[in-house]
Amino acid sequence: MSNKPAQLLVIEPANELKFVGPFCTAVSSYMRLTNPTEHVILFKIKTTAPKKYCVRPNCGTLEPRTTIEIAIILQPFIFDAAEKNKHKFMVQSMIMPDSEVSIEQLWKDVSPDDLMDSKLRCVFELPADTNQTALGGAAITATSTTTTQSANATPNKNESGTQVVDSQHVSSASNEEDSDALILEVKKLRESECSLRHENLLLKEKVLRMRLDIENSAAKEQQQQSSVSSGLGSGGSPASVSAAAAAQYQNPYSPPQLANQQQLPIIYVAAAIAMAIFGLILGKFVL
Repeated sequence: MSNKPAQLLVIEPANELKFVGPFCTAVSSYMRLTNPTEHVILFKIKTTAPKKYCVRPNCGTLEPRTTIEIAIILQPFIFDAAEKNKHKFMVQSMIMPDSEVSIEQLWKDVSPDDLMDSKLRCVFELPADTNQTALGGAAITATSTTTTQSANATPNKNESGTQVVDSQHVSSASNEEDSDALILEVKKLRESECSLRHENLLLKEKVLRMRLDIENSAAKEQQQQSSVSSGLGSGGSPASVSAAAAAQYQNPYSPPQLANQQQLPIIYVAAAIAMAIFGLILGKFVL
């Protein structure tokens, strides 16, 4: 009987990640991880094809009763519907211990019995309009072939020898022009769609990077606060602890270098004024 723990995270979708083409540009899919427990959960995401995917974020922590969205970006490639897809993702999770331990070392030392993993397979699909466009292109090719053959045929003549214009030939030519215009319009729409998707991906990446920067800054502040509290608990003097905290703390909104540069001219001005006053007093005594 297996001793592996029960599922720690709620994963959406649960079984498969769907990527909808066209795959000439990067295509993204999203995964939601929810922590329904009262513990802090560590998670890590792995894939069988790491060079073909970009995962943001690929690891982290989840506080109790919170949710995080994972962006999974598939790099552009030549899609072949006949080729069998074997790409898979695995989500690993475990409960974070109460003791202060390095997360990297914790992942290295964790026992397989304490680690929960869930697997999802990747599914590649093409939109329905792409298939219809391909069928329409084949029909348009057949129509143009028929039109060319009718154009090369000998025109009909009436009894007086005058050529008779074939109405079917005229209608075929007009249909060909309309079809060419529709094909160009569809190509333009697909190109604009690809560019919009690419811009959307870039915006989502920026948002994810901002979230990661905020989380990292919050983690650094927590570490600084914990170091200050540990210094007080170990018997250090409050003055030394506050001095160490002041040395470690750096205000992100007012760089310390600018403050030092502003204080130096004030000191010089004060020294010059003091020397001038001293010179006046000394001059009076001499006179």
